[in-house]
Amino acid sequence: MSHTLSKTAGPAAVLAANAGQPKNIQTFGVVGAGLMARQLVLLVADKLRIPVLISDLSTDRVSAALHRMRGHLDRQEARGKLRPGEAAEIAGLIRGTTDPSKFSGCDAAIEAVSEDQRTKRSVFRQLEDHIEPDALLLTNTSSLSVTDMARGLNHPGRVLGFHFFNPVAVLPLVELVRTPLSSEIALATAWSLAGALGKTAIAVADAPGFVVNRLLTRLFSEILAEIDRGGDPVTVDRSLAPWGLPMTPLQLIGYIGPTVQQHICDTLHRAYPDRFGRSASLTAVVKTGLPGFFDENGKVPLEALILSAEPHGVDPDRVRLRVRRALAQEAQLLLDEGVVATWDDINRCMTLGANFPTGGLTRLLET
Repeated sequence: MSHTLSKTAGPAAVLAANAGQPKNIQTFGVVGAGLMARQLVLLVADKLRIPVLISDLSTDRVSAALHRMRGHLDRQEARGKLRPGEAAEIAGLIRGTTDPSKFSGCDAAIEAVSEDQRTKRSVFRQLEDHIEPDALLLTNTSSLSVTDMARGLNHPGRVLGFHFFNPVAVLPLVELVRTPLSSEIALATAWSLAGALGKTAIAVADAPGFVVNRLLTRLFSEILAEIDRGGDPVTVDRSLAPWGLPMTPLQLIGYIGPTVQQHICDTLHRAYPDRFGRSASLTAVVKTGLPGFFDENGKVPLEALILSAEPHGVDPDRVRLRVRRALAQEAQLLLDEGVVATWDDINRCMTLGANFPTGGLTRLLET
């Protein structure tokens, strides 16, 4: 199969490095104490060596997060990843709180709470009561509207998407999401911050799923649709093996977390219902509370629930063709809508954020 791939598109969310004079970040705050929040705290404390504040609703959650981060640092030092004494030095920069007023001295803060718009807007409203008007407000949302989070705030121009990928210490991409309300100085500060953290920022417009999750979810949607109509889950899942992706689709859903991925699927279904469906099989996995489609032996434990249609044979070539066509369509729409500027941006997003092989999406489409 061949594709004609245009190299550029119309109006795009292009961010120049000299958009303005960046604000100096001397203190940083993270709202949330889950896995992503802890990774962000460790990244900032390690790379910037500045004070970092982590908060959550309960003292127990904050204490547990501090304990886990110190344990991680000690293990890194024991393995030689940190110099002797560095674990204590970095840990000494990290403080915990349940009091939003403690963020008053932060030059930037990022929320990494549950993927719920109402919750994230509430966090930003609380922060705005305490931080300075020019302090940066960042969201690590994977799919929700950053513009909606900024609306109604007193200073919406300092709100940006700053989407990291798991594991934060390994994957170099940050999707830097600009809204129509974003100020130039906020953009310049976020751009500078990403570089100081050792990350590659790619400017994207505020659109559901941004780039990486929109393309991955389109891929998942096609795979899950094959399973929902009766295709053997293992055979369907292995259909993309010739592409050399780091994980199979169902393995990746397990890594992301079925509940998180269902939130992303729902967001994209509401935005683009003709291309992103709701999956009965994914819903079954989420309802049962399992961490993924496979058990520890690589078997599908929910076969009776997943197969909602008469079982049928699977042609891996046909599945690959279906997924390739879907990804080609979605990528071109990203360009046409101005979510990113070029095919190079898409390829860098997929290699740096989703660990696609060299050449990114273009290589798969032109294979």
